[in-house]
Amino acid sequence: MTPTPRVVVVSGAAGQLGRAVAAAFAAAGDRCVLLGRTAASLSQVYGEPDAQRHLVAADLADADALRAALLPVLQGLGRVDVFCHTAGGFAMGPAVHETPAATWTQMFSLNLQGFVHLAQLVVPMMQAQQRGAIVAVGAQSAQRGLAGMGAYAASKAALQRLVESMSAELREQGIRVNAVLPSILDTPENRRAMPDADPARWVTPAALASVMRFLASDDAGAVHGVSLPVAGLS
Repeated sequence: MTPTPRVVVVSGAAGQLGRAVAAAFAAAGDRCVLLGRTAASLSQVYGEPDAQRHLVAADLADADALRAALLPVLQGLGRVDVFCHTAGGFAMGPAVHETPAATWTQMFSLNLQGFVHLAQLVVPMMQAQQRGAIVAVGAQSAQRGLAGMGAYAASKAALQRLVESMSAELREQGIRVNAVLPSILDTPENRRAMPDADPARWVTPAALASVMRFLASDDAGAVHGVSLPVAGLS
């Protein structure tokens, strides 16, 4: 018997990692709900939506707008099996005591608030099913404080703590919550920013997507509340 395709929500779907995650799940026959900030960015990557790809444009920081855009799609599909949170952002800055309020707001909005807003929509549907998997993208560099990265590290560390808390809250309801902690991703942006580095030592988006797909699979059914380093050779 052919298995029923899963419904997979992917945030940050227009980015390099989001594209790789969407491709990994689509290759397995899953139906993907692809979230991006603008309709133009999504259509540029994916073209027209179809039965396997549902494109949803919304600002993850705006809870009301996100609900209005995403909830009708999820209700129409009738379920959510997997949520992969790839959306986020990075910014270097001055010392902590010199970091402006706008930088703190930006980092926590990009790396934490959007995840919470999406969880508020997908978790109740997973609870009704008594089944689901959530995989968030943290950062290996946020495992300790580094100079010039206070706001970024704090926001990604907070995301990791939320993953652990949600896992403790939801594991008895059949919902697994985990995270991956990549080192440097091999993207065009990172290659431009670090022209003297060796990208062969970095992690490709496709490689990280494979790890995320594993954590969302039944093969990882015993894995709860883990933050898994994915470091390549770096």
